[in-house]
Amino acid sequence: MNKKEIAEIKKLFTPSHCAITRICGCYVDAEKNIKTKLKEAFLSLEEEEMFKYFKIFKSTLSGTIGKNLLNMEFPLSQESEGGTQEFLLKLRNSELKDEALIDEFYEKVMADYLYPENYYIILIHGAYDVPGRASDNLDMDDASDYVYEFILCSICPVKLDKPGLCYNVSHNTIENRVQDWVVGAPENGFLFPAFTDRNTDIHNLLYFTKNAEMDQPDFLDHFLGCQAPLSAKSQKETFQSIIEETLDSACDFSTVMTIQENLNTMIEERKDDPEPVVLDKHEVKRLLASSGVPNEQLDEFDEKYESIADEKASFVASNVASTRNYEIRTPDVIIKVSPEKAQLIETRTIDGTPYILIEAADEVEINGILLKPSRPSDADDTEF
Repeated sequence: MNKKEIAEIKKLFTPSHCAITRICGCYVDAEKNIKTKLKEAFLSLEEEEMFKYFKIFKSTLSGTIGKNLLNMEFPLSQESEGGTQEFLLKLRNSELKDEALIDEFYEKVMADYLYPENYYIILIHGAYDVPGRASDNLDMDDASDYVYEFILCSICPVKLDKPGLCYNVSHNTIENRVQDWVVGAPENGFLFPAFTDRNTDIHNLLYFTKNAEMDQPDFLDHFLGCQAPLSAKSQKETFQSIIEETLDSACDFSTVMTIQENLNTMIEERKDDPEPVVLDKHEVKRLLASSGVPNEQLDEFDEKYESIADEKASFVASNVASTRNYEIRTPDVIIKVSPEKAQLIETRTIDGTPYILIEAADEVEINGILLKPSRPSDADDTEF
């Protein structure tokens, strides 16, 4: 799923476009005991309660694609009888009216979801009458092609709110506030089936993780049955290793800075695309070649790549690039500079010692204290 398709589904979580038919919930304590369950028609909820659920569902489809939102494909083994995809399909088709199936869903989640505190499992069923699209890309509500049926699961932490004082209106007093157990923003969740090309895609799902470091391997491998892709951090570390190993002696300041600049250019040029910029093996090699990496290093690229990553491994450009700032680090000093000002930094060897030089033509501060240029004794020796 891309940004536009995700945005289209998120619009369903509003009063005017609500496509949710039923909602189920299961509150689980830290010992994995079920404390209470919920099952009813969504539109029967109080209006204020509905709005709070809408916020949770929107959060489950929020974040960066490739980092917080991950498109996952079911292996063929999971699409056969007894597989995870087949189970989710039965759950979707039941419209959450089969209580035994819902209880089985809760048990499966509790068995594989690792969380040391209380949490709330929310499961909804929706039926979206997908409008047709005119040639000008506008929706035609009266020209629906089909109904997209889906389930969305959100897993939210439940924590005791902070103690404090409050104003009691009835007694007109300031007194100790009673602490409540509060449902927080979702930590994990998924949408099934995926809404790919604005169509039902039962072979894929969209997985959400608030923590981009993929902290639920058992939930992904066992419950969902999908192979977890590299996390954003792992993608960056693997990409860095490929660059270092491929460049070897050619891994100098100028080449690495050029690679970063070219990466940022790719992202900027395609920022309006609904799909994220993804680099496969061939794209990474093309990036290195356009960044001036010598041919002798490129000749060994395939071997280096496959020794570090799988041949089919790919990287989301925004996960491996530094779009906010470049960080230049030595054992004792860290320099951060925005990509637009990278030209202010250069390297130079003086008397046999390598230096990193920063142009300081503008204002310079030390801990907020503005420095004044000292009076030069020589026009070429101006110092702050």
